Amino acid sequence: MRRLSLVFVSVLLVGSFAGVTPASATAATQADDCSFPVTMTDATGTEVTIEERPERVTTTNPSAAQTMWEIGGRSQVVGLTQYASYLDGAESRTNVSASFGVNVERVVSTNPDLVIAPNASAGDVAPLRQAGLTVYHLPAATTIEDIRTKTATIGRLTGNCGGASEANAWMDANVDAVRQVTADAEDRPAALYPLGGGYVAADNTFVTSLIELAGAENVAARNHTQYPQLSDEIILKLDPEVLFVTENSATIAETEPYASTTAGETNSTVSVRVRDINQPAPRSVVAFAHNATAQLYPDRYDADSYVPRSAVTKTSEPTPADHTPSTDQSTTDASGPGFTAVAALVALLALVCTQQFRRRRP
Repeated sequence: MRRLSLVFVSVLLVGSFAGVTPASATAATQADDCSFPVTMTDATGTEVTIEERPERVTTTNPSAAQTMWEIGGRSQVVGLTQYASYLDGAESRTNVSASFGVNVERVVSTNPDLVIAPNASAGDVAPLRQAGLTVYHLPAATTIEDIRTKTATIGRLTGNCGGASEANAWMDANVDAVRQVTADAEDRPAALYPLGGGYVAADNTFVTSLIELAGAENVAARNHTQYPQLSDEIILKLDPEVLFVTENSATIAETEPYASTTAGETNSTVSVRVRDINQPAPRSVVAFAHNATAQLYPDRYDADSYVPRSAVTKTSEPTPADHTPSTDQSTTDASGPGFTAVAALVALLALVCTQQFRRRRP
């Protein structure tokens, strides 16, 4: 498999947070009319009440910002993090990022009616609430269904229920289209997504859901969960046939122990944008699914399988611009962390390890 050039610069932060899933039945009932006030229970078990449609929303993680853009709520967003800078118009919003997590003072300065804090922001929730802000904390999204629920929840909280339904319909249509490409594939390649320092993505993760969607098997998911640190010996025994790589791990197949696996020996990699594999939101799912499947199954994949947003739009209201997936990775952006955060130590170790890999330029 040909190695593709990589272009997007960022750091991967991974992990999980054990939370309480919002009551989907309640959300579904309230979404029927999308009226306010609305009360929903977040991942901390806290009942969050929003009296009226929030006009000022601050997101503490790019997956939430991406979702707001996709459901038609971009005009409500007044604050976001640096890794959401790829979104159209993001430069006009307040950057609330700190060196790690978000800066509470910056978030407060946006005067938000609502703060949407995805799983990666678990450590920021309490300080933000102590500052007197209304915060809704989302649970970890590890499956496509989780993303669907998360999108519907954000739509309900912000009064964008119709947009959320359309975003989910668009994502589902493309998920179904990609699955049809590999439906009868008999030999699914054994894959691995290395993070550096021996850390890999395993079972019960968003990454594994994406890898499986693209028609591959995550070999680390056979006997491991979350984001374990594996020894060289175990990685060699797993012997992946293909490695998923991003811009901050572009040459990892050339380093040990990966160089001694089948993937390394055959130089078989699938290049994906880090924001697509990191940020559990509709646009990321669609882009990853088409890009990765096109690389894994070039003889099967047809670009016509892509379903444009306009094909599922049923209202006369303005909808987000279509985002046709492309394997052209000739431009750079500031995409980065997006879905979950392991303990800070693990994230920092991954950063230190990935810095040793030189970036390959087109």
